[in-house]
Amino acid sequence: MLEFRKITKKEELQEVFKLRYKVYCDEWGFERPEDHPAGIEQDEFDEHSLHFVATKEQIIGTVRIILPSDRGFPILQHSEISADLSHLDWQKVGEISRLAISKDFRRRAEDRFIYEGNGVEPPPITEENEKRRRHEIVVGLYKALYIESKKIGLTHWIGVMARGLCLLLRRMGIAFVPIGPEVDYHGPRTPYLASIDEIEREVARANPELFREAMEELKMAGVPRPSA
Repeated sequence: MLEFRKITKKEELQEVFKLRYKVYCDEWGFERPEDHPAGIEQDEFDEHSLHFVATKEQIIGTVRIILPSDRGFPILQHSEISADLSHLDWQKVGEISRLAISKDFRRRAEDRFIYEGNGVEPPPITEENEKRRRHEIVVGLYKALYIESKKIGLTHWIGVMARGLCLLLRRMGIAFVPIGPEVDYHGPRTPYLASIDEIEREVARANPELFREAMEELKMAGVPRPSA
C-alpha cells in the first residue's frame, strides 16, 4: 500500500537524495554526477525545504517545497519572470521542485510528460483502474504538499516544470499559470504560479472525488477546510 508523508528523519532524507541522484543524474542527466559525490543529489535549498515521500516498503517518490528564506527561490535565478507578481506576499509562497519517482514505479509515458515535456501531451485518460488513471504517486505527493501548505499558511505555489506535467496537473484541477517564457533548465521548462485558493475551487469543480479526499485529510490534520 502506498503512503505519503512529510519527512522528519535525517536518515530518510539521505534516501531522498539517493533517489534524486538516480533520477536526475543517472537516468536523465539533468545534474552532473561529479557535482554530487557519493551518489547524493542535494543543493543549497534543501535545508530551507520541506520534503515529502511516497513509500511502499521503501521510498519510491519524492518532492520538496522550498520555503521563504534569505536564499530566495531558484525560479527567480533560472527563469525570466514577465508577469506582475507584486500582489504576492512572498512569505506565504513556496516553490515546488525535485519531483522524482523511482523508475520501477514509473510508466514510460509518465517519463515523457514529467521530464521531457516539450510539446508532449499527457497520455489520454482511459478506462483503466482508478489508481493508474489518476497517476497515484503524483497525486499523492501533491496532496501531501497541499495539506502541509494549508497547515503553515502558504497561499501560492511557484515552480519551473515541463509543459506535460503542467497539463497533467491541470487535468486534475491543479491549475498553474505561466509567468514567463520557456527556458532551458533540465530541458524545456516554463515558470508557473498557482493560487491555492483557486486550486481548491477548481479541484472541487473538476475532480470532486479528489477534493473529498483532500478535505478528509485536512480534517484529520486539524486544519479548517476552505469556506468555498
